[in-house]
Amino acid sequence: MSIQWFPGHMTSARKKAGETLAVADVVVEVLDARLPQASSNPMIHELRVFRQRPCLKLLNKADLADPEATKAWLAYFDAQPGVKAVAISCKKAGDVAKIAGLAQKLAPHRNDAVKPLRLMIMGIPNVGKSTLMNALVKKKVAAVGDQPAVTKSQQRIDISNRLTLYDTPGMLWPKIAHPVDGLMLAASHAVGVNAYIDEEVATWLAGFLLDHYPALVKGRYGLATESIDAVAVIEGIAKKRGCLIKGRGGELDLEKAAAILLVDYRTGALGRISLETPALRETRLAEPLPAETAAVDPEND
Repeated sequence: MSIQWFPGHMTSARKKAGETLAVADVVVEVLDARLPQASSNPMIHELRVFRQRPCLKLLNKADLADPEATKAWLAYFDAQPGVKAVAISCKKAGDVAKIAGLAQKLAPHRNDAVKPLRLMIMGIPNVGKSTLMNALVKKKVAAVGDQPAVTKSQQRIDISNRLTLYDTPGMLWPKIAHPVDGLMLAASHAVGVNAYIDEEVATWLAGFLLDHYPALVKGRYGLATESIDAVAVIEGIAKKRGCLIKGRGGELDLEKAAAILLVDYRTGALGRISLETPALRETRLAEPLPAETAAVDPEND
């Protein structure tokens, strides 16, 4: 299954972001710590490299991610030129308080009222940009919701005479080349619900969990994970949670069970889970793309 989602407003958002980046000093890219590279928009990388802007990568929702995987990602990003990475939770005031200082180190020449530091907050949908903005400003200036693409327009906020923020809408990119990236983004609620089928995404997630976090599946749902497959996980959840289709003679409601698994992952109820590591990503990218995906040229589609 190839998941794609690029609403019309994202095209204009990309154009506006490119214009604003010309006057920004540092790109603050908010990522999902559970899938840092898959949640990093390649268009953001292209825009900031073209403008030669440094980047502070915030691995948000770090409290939901596997600590060892996060440690590996921080080392991976910190090895890139002009990049500093930090793991945070936008809901923790102490984590948010570090951001301005870290960004300042990337643009030491912007450090007074004459040359205030100008930060551009960027990222894909539903990674926590609006929560971050509200925490930085210390009041509600951005709409927050557990749905992707809540913010649809750009805004400028002067925090002080030394610090200015530019908030941008969440942007995906026109063509997600690797199907696994689409599945990770869907599992993490970064794409619109009309772009995927819960049961298919949950089945992929169940298979991943069996391979990498079987103890968490067993602990949450009481399933014997040693001899079952991904479909059996969804069926097992349906049985354990009493997910039945009314009037169908006890037929399992696999759609409802799939939704339970996805919510448990998204909220952290399953435990601290990362869907990729630098090593695992390298392995995945080395695998050949499905024929229908490989035949598409993202630049000309």
